[in-house]
Amino acid sequence: MKVLMKGNEAISEAAIQAGCTAFFGYPITPQNEIPEYMSAKMEKAGGVFIQAESEVGAINMVYGAAAAGVRTMTTSSSPGIALKQEGISYLCGANLPCVIANVARCGPGLGGILPGQSDYFQATRGGGNGDYYTPVYAPATVQEAWDMVFESFDIADKYRTPVQILLDGMLGQMMEPVEMKVHPRLNIDKPWATNGNADKRPRNTITSLSLFGEVLEAMNLQRFKVYEEIEKNETAVENTVKEGDTVAIVAYGAPSRIVRNAIDELRAEGINAALIRPITLWPYPYDTFQDLPKSVKHILVAELSMGQMVEDVRLGVNGKYPVHFYGRTGGVVFEPGEIANKVREIMGKPAKPLASGQKQMTDSNLKGGI
Repeated sequence: MKVLMKGNEAISEAAIQAGCTAFFGYPITPQNEIPEYMSAKMEKAGGVFIQAESEVGAINMVYGAAAAGVRTMTTSSSPGIALKQEGISYLCGANLPCVIANVARCGPGLGGILPGQSDYFQATRGGGNGDYYTPVYAPATVQEAWDMVFESFDIADKYRTPVQILLDGMLGQMMEPVEMKVHPRLNIDKPWATNGNADKRPRNTITSLSLFGEVLEAMNLQRFKVYEEIEKNETAVENTVKEGDTVAIVAYGAPSRIVRNAIDELRAEGINAALIRPITLWPYPYDTFQDLPKSVKHILVAELSMGQMVEDVRLGVNGKYPVHFYGRTGGVVFEPGEIANKVREIMGKPAKPLASGQKQMTDSNLKGGI
């Protein structure tokens, strides 16, 4: 059965169906439909919903619920996620599983409620203190957002780590048909949980603290062994590049759908372009860029930022191809014609007028600054 749902609603219902029994959040646009939905549904589903006093309070409640061994979740938007970073670092340091969704807006600072992808560094580089990563999923459709919630809870439990879902406000607010399929739940025993167990085992202690350097170093080294396993087993990418394609366009999330339209436009005029869409932003699919066909001559990165994912693409390419960039920011969403024109520029062909009359972003547009 398919149901027309907003991206935010799909994330909410999928979390309930995936066994989330504790949700803690705080209002901020453009993710407000998630706590609104959870406040109406969680009690009926046998779970707990709390609107915390702040984003800081919410993430620390997640810490407590995760330590007790239940499936728990929080969501927010860009500056709200920034406020949660200390708690996310604590969750990683204590090896606690949870799911965190960021329905991103543009920034920096308060920015605006329009969509953006400038939280990429925050999500993929560990936004808090210390050495850590979190797996990061980037859905491109509302259906993928639904499916990735189930995947995220399973990955969180399997590796004892927080998992992030990064989507922009456009996808959070977009309505699409969703097949509400319930994925089989990965049942992981949690003998480490602080859930009492009637004195049948020694008391569990969960902490990220040690006053002894050797102990803390051993904890970090063990955690990075887990990260190696995640990189080995969980990296995901959609790669449509085949022999004969000359330009590979790299995009993720909802903007990758705009890129698909640009590719259709380019192919209609004989320019063979194709899409590389990272599904996991961490771990990043670096190996994809080492195995491209010999026909590929250029890589173009398209994102709604001033250029953040482009750094990972350059790492993956490792000098093998020229890497170009096209981005919009401030909540401006590029259109297919802009991406197509950038490819035409790369290929030494004339630009075409944009269908909407929207101005193409160029270096000359930026002169004068702030």
